[in-house]
Amino acid sequence: MKFEFTALRIAQALDGVVEGDENAKIVRVSKIEEGKEGSVTFLANPKYTPYIYTTNATAIVCSKTFVPEKPISSTLIRVDDPYSSFTKLLVFYQKEKESKNLKGVSWRAKVHRTAKIGKNVYIGEFVSIGAHVEIGDNCKIYPNTTIYPYAKIGNNCLIHAGSIVMNECVVGDNCILQPGSIVGSDGFGFAPLEDGTYMKIPQTGNVVLKENVEIGANATIDRATMGSTIIEHGTKIDNLIQIGHNCVIGHDCVIAGQSGVAGSTKMGNNCMIGGQTGVAGHLHIGNNVKCAAKSGISADIPDNAQVMGAPAFDGKEYRRTFIHFRNLTKIVAEMNQLKKQVAELQAQLNNK
Repeated sequence: MKFEFTALRIAQALDGVVEGDENAKIVRVSKIEEGKEGSVTFLANPKYTPYIYTTNATAIVCSKTFVPEKPISSTLIRVDDPYSSFTKLLVFYQKEKESKNLKGVSWRAKVHRTAKIGKNVYIGEFVSIGAHVEIGDNCKIYPNTTIYPYAKIGNNCLIHAGSIVMNECVVGDNCILQPGSIVGSDGFGFAPLEDGTYMKIPQTGNVVLKENVEIGANATIDRATMGSTIIEHGTKIDNLIQIGHNCVIGHDCVIAGQSGVAGSTKMGNNCMIGGQTGVAGHLHIGNNVKCAAKSGISADIPDNAQVMGAPAFDGKEYRRTFIHFRNLTKIVAEMNQLKKQVAELQAQLNNK
């Protein structure tokens, strides 16, 4: 299906002003250096300014204060902040496409008769929705997704193909689950027995995702042993991430790919966790904490700390220490030379 917008319609969505052809037809978005006829692009970084004169894009989102040095063939859409406005444009473009293309419940989907489905919901092929599930308005559920019994999905949620929301889990409004994400798999709970084997501990809790949470592709959020594993509002979790049972992740945190948080750890608000970071269980991570990539967190971290390394410690101290580490071979050689000199002096003294 072809999606077509006019420059004026885009300007209205961005609270911008058109300079040029209001009726110019837009069918795609593009980078400014790769702009083609029918595309809209943007200029925010001054180093890309030369492209505004050579691009073939039909329309360009630019600042209201931009003053061209020579003629521009493209239609300009002038806004206060081109970068944030283009982000809004991408959101607008995506929603417009989905609203035209994704509607209704596929006849290949299986929806239990007791499930409650909201208004304007799209349910794709081979989706399975269990008993007593509740799904809010304006949700998009892509093919091969499974929603277990008694799960609740809020309004305006986007659940991509192959995702699983397990029994009794709660997904808040405006959440996004990327392909293959799993919300509510069993926590890693096993009791060691005297004979050396392990007995599985039933995981009777659930997972609660608050509003505006995004879970990356193939990320897993384990259900609590008792109570809830909680991801607070606005938090973004990248691909291939493991959040253990009974964890609480504060609001507006960002956790980068291949990181793992072990069970019962509590993380504060506005934390930034770099990729491949490992966080041990039963810890308390404060608010506004920043952990560099590949950090190993084995102890509590206070508010506003910046840490790195494995085991992690203060970032400034780590960088100072790392200078010595990089010179370690030289330091050892100098130490061996000094030891040799001391031994020679000691031998001279002994011979006197």
